[in-house]
Amino acid sequence: MKVEIQPDVRDIAAQLGAGVPYALKVLAGQLADDPDMGRPSRLPGILTVTVDGDVFEDCPDLSVGYIREPDRIEIRFLRAAPSTEPSADVQDQDQDQDQEQEQGRDQDQPADPAAAAVVVREVADAWRRITGWLKRYAPDSYAALRAGAGPHDIAAVEGDLGIRIPVELHVLWLLTAGDDGGDGWGCLPGNKALMTLDAVAAVYRLKMDAQAREDALNADRPEDEWITMWKAAWIPVVALGPADSTSGLYLDAESGYLGRWSRYNEGPGEVRDTLVTYLEEAADMLEAPALATGDRPGLIGGALVWLSSIDPAQEDRWQPLTG
Repeated sequence: MKVEIQPDVRDIAAQLGAGVPYALKVLAGQLADDPDMGRPSRLPGILTVTVDGDVFEDCPDLSVGYIREPDRIEIRFLRAAPSTEPSADVQDQDQDQDQEQEQGRDQDQPADPAAAAVVVREVADAWRRITGWLKRYAPDSYAALRAGAGPHDIAAVEGDLGIRIPVELHVLWLLTAGDDGGDGWGCLPGNKALMTLDAVAAVYRLKMDAQAREDALNADRPEDEWITMWKAAWIPVVALGPADSTSGLYLDAESGYLGRWSRYNEGPGEVRDTLVTYLEEAADMLEAPALATGDRPGLIGGALVWLSSIDPAQEDRWQPLTG
């Protein structure tokens, strides 16, 4: 069985400790012999396995996610796992939670696991193309990307919002938990930034509170005059900029499409893109800037800067990409 380790996973391994790359290599050998040693995760097609850091020098406990295919394995995710030994009470609680999760697993799984597994691969591939380009050409923007969120972090967001995080957003957050901005610019077209999980929850609460006030007014209006500014299924995912959450894009958890949102009294607008196509188009524009439409990527120093929303005072420093 062939085992592949993605370059960004190797980068993360080097950052987590001097012994982590070796531990990852050992795990790859074990997976080659026993491809099904991991446990099914909440993402279709993704298995997870833990590595005991005590076995290796300068290595924390690790959580590793991989895709199991008929003729190969691809290690996609790597993060440090809590290393503290839980108490007996906590172990009992964890076992109870595991049983509850197992009982609810069937209803949590998407209607079409095979299609969802394809989405997992598509999101991971698109994001890998974007980050690979950033690492090579825009190191400041690459360095501004946060490490991936852990499953418990994503579960906390689900609990805060009270809705299920779609598979495509779940896997993206496993890869990165937001963009702090390279020199103030986000890495997505329009210099937009992937929102941090805290910002997602804060904006969602703000929009739901605003809609609750609107619903109170709707009670006194004819039904055909009701105003809907926000729906519970809309999850804000992209902001106007790393430090500007006045507008951005949301993901409709029901339809799978993106839409525009704003803090002002503007009606929401549809964006007939899925999260997958949005990321793929961004990757395409970076890899083939001559074919880019709607926006043009360029560089200011070591940061990716998109022309459409650049400060005019910075235009003389902006270097367009060619290719």
